[in-house]
Amino acid sequence: MVILAATTGGALGSPAAAEGETPPGQVEFPTHCLPPQEAGLPPADGTTTARITADDPAPRVGDTVTVTYQVAATPALNPAAGALPADTLTPAGRILLGGAQSGEVTVVGAKRNDPVEAGAALPGVTMTGTFTVTAPGEITLAPGGYTLHTSHLLDLDTVCAATGAPVSQRLTASPLPTANLRGVSLGAAYGKPGARVRVTGAGFVPGAAVTVAGRAGAAETPDRVAARADERGEFRAELPVTDKATTGVVAYEGAAWSAGTGSGPAAYTVVEAAPAPPPGTRQVTAVVEPGALSMTQAGESVVLGAVPYGDGGAAPGRIGTVTVTDARGGPAGWSLTGKVTDFTGPGGVRIPGASLSWTPRCTAAQGSPSRCAAGSAGVVGPEGAVLASAPDAERAGGTFTVDATVTLRVPPYTPPGAYRAVLTLTLS
Repeated sequence: MVILAATTGGALGSPAAAEGETPPGQVEFPTHCLPPQEAGLPPADGTTTARITADDPAPRVGDTVTVTYQVAATPALNPAAGALPADTLTPAGRILLGGAQSGEVTVVGAKRNDPVEAGAALPGVTMTGTFTVTAPGEITLAPGGYTLHTSHLLDLDTVCAATGAPVSQRLTASPLPTANLRGVSLGAAYGKPGARVRVTGAGFVPGAAVTVAGRAGAAETPDRVAARADERGEFRAELPVTDKATTGVVAYEGAAWSAGTGSGPAAYTVVEAAPAPPPGTRQVTAVVEPGALSMTQAGESVVLGAVPYGDGGAAPGRIGTVTVTDARGGPAGWSLTGKVTDFTGPGGVRIPGASLSWTPRCTAAQGSPSRCAAGSAGVVGPEGAVLASAPDAERAGGTFTVDATVTLRVPPYTPPGAYRAVLTLTLS
């Protein structure tokens, strides 16, 4: 388990409409605009014509999506006493999220406009912002209220409230791929034919029926026993191992073992009694005892780089180097996985764990029988991902060095402060 801490300090929209056609996603909604008190103008009620686009209509959980809120027409009027010069209008607004994900996105625009005559309607504006996808499914985006700030002679805000704005854009978010965290450990690594070995499993679906079976290479042996996972996804069973060909023990849910619903094999060796030596001779025996599958990690915490308030961006870092030692002496490989909680900061503000991604590396020490494969670069998240692994092989084992660079995507305008999460690594 590692504590992670971070400190804050070209779009693909909908297809363009042909001339004279209504752009895809364009909606109209009633708007009540309150001019600044200094202007001495009455409230302006009317219709806002707007459109929302997103740079990715099919994101995955953990992705950052850039959204654009375009106001084509507004009932708000120029609040200045005279003509408003060019580039003195700054917009800000909100996009309302619905469906699979709730909340709102703050969007802002550049100070950019053509001159506006006294008493004329304010021009259309464009505002952009980003949000992180936290849930799979359809996410709806609807226009919210917006503020038009003018900065000629006086700083004046015209605040426009949206009433019942319809959905302008829909995204379909896909879930993260789920890492298989199932694993088994044995009470003994070898025994005589017929010995009962204690098997402990973890990471299974709570309440699932589990089959514990012997394995000889890729094939199962007749050795098997049934078990059931408890509410934490764990089980305990005793497996009688009678088949001399058994070289490992696996556990799985369902009718047959699969990479998605089963554990990798834990090494086990059936040891037969040696025949009596001939008269006049003595038997000399040397035993190489199998060891364990274990890991150690350098350091207890990971401090990510700081990002500036307002801009947001990538907070980089590295996990502490992990050393995996496989001294079991059997044919079983291993898998090292990780998962991360949400980052919690000041006032309970959260950055989703799905905002953390990594790029793993793995190196086998010289002389190690097994080869080592780094996991895929991508999102870690609360569901977990593979950091590194070694495949089953006729001769397995060795010492392996595992490391990874990590990056936390911090949304713009995340409140300043330290944000902490827990990264848990599991070796099976």
